[in-house]
Amino acid sequence: MIEPVLNLEIPPASPVEESHTQLSIEFTGSGSEYFRIWIVNLLLLMVTFGIYYPWAKVRRLRYFYGNTVVGGEPMGFHADPTKLLKGYLLVGLLFMLYSAAGQFSPMAGFVAFLIVAAIWPALLKSSMQFRMANTSWRGLRFAFRGSLGDAYRAVLPLFIPSFVIVGALTQVSDPEKPPLWYVQTVGVVGLASLAVLPWLLWNLKQYQHNHYALASLQTTFKATLGSFYKLFFKVLGVTMLPLLLPIGLAGGTVYAMKTSGTLTRSSTGTLIMIAVLSFLAAMVVMMVLVKPYATSRFQNLVWTRTGNASLRFVSQLRFGSLLWLTLKNWLLVVLTLGLYWPFAAVAMARMRLQAVMVKTRVSPDTLLSQARAVEGDAAGEAGGDLFGLDIGF
Repeated sequence: MIEPVLNLEIPPASPVEESHTQLSIEFTGSGSEYFRIWIVNLLLLMVTFGIYYPWAKVRRLRYFYGNTVVGGEPMGFHADPTKLLKGYLLVGLLFMLYSAAGQFSPMAGFVAFLIVAAIWPALLKSSMQFRMANTSWRGLRFAFRGSLGDAYRAVLPLFIPSFVIVGALTQVSDPEKPPLWYVQTVGVVGLASLAVLPWLLWNLKQYQHNHYALASLQTTFKATLGSFYKLFFKVLGVTMLPLLLPIGLAGGTVYAMKTSGTLTRSSTGTLIMIAVLSFLAAMVVMMVLVKPYATSRFQNLVWTRTGNASLRFVSQLRFGSLLWLTLKNWLLVVLTLGLYWPFAAVAMARMRLQAVMVKTRVSPDTLLSQARAVEGDAAGEAGGDLFGLDIGF
């Protein structure tokens, strides 16, 4: 699905831009329709012990893509589930070999890690090719034109900390009782990994959004690394803000009790209870608040900075609206014991997709005679899912 991200100021439109064709994006799906697909997928997954997953995924994507209407024309998804199944089996085999090697010895685990790390960027590239080649609009297939070398460069910030940690592990004689220096190394590398996270995200988005193509049109990505770090610190601030609540409440309670002369040893239990409840409340507020804020800002940033001389995207996803929808979805999912989840997914897709529009100076009709995309390797799509990356369109 389209993944919109951060709201940046867009330069005022020039007289030439005012004549552009504006393609709105609408989502026509309904919760009741998707509920039937979701419940059947769920039952078949349980009956087949998960083997049905590729078919379930294709059914889900076909529904969401088919109900995504761009400029009055629906998109399409054409993947073959059997190809996905082969890909999942291949990647699952690699994962099992890696796990078995780690049980055999630290060195064997390190070698297996190197092999998986060497393959992973190729799976990332293949996944993007497969997803885009099986996505269409008005009968025209999309394409992904990123190179393998670009894929390796994109994931470089992820590899460096991993190699340091696994390399240090090979120097530990007993992995179950690691020495202090190894624990310290892992801690330092973990903090360093957090610091390079915006760099990694920027690299991945640059790799993706520089290589989307439809016929002769190919997108470019103009967001800067600085804009990703700026957003990162904003999200970090929003994350930390609720945690100040228990500190402030506990401090204020102690001050009020001390001023009134009611602060005694017997009141310690009350203070501890207040602190614990305040901390739990802060965690709930943080979980509810942070994701909508990060999602809206990140979507607007990424898609508003994607385009080229002939075409550009504009995303205007509002944090307040997304926060309210998130609260509503959470409440109804809890009250219905999870049965509202398909309705929540449809509502979320509609809000995020309809916050995006496409402005183009190329008539859509001129694209219909262009070359079709070439289908990629289905194993890459499986790799993207297994490693937890949402690298879809």
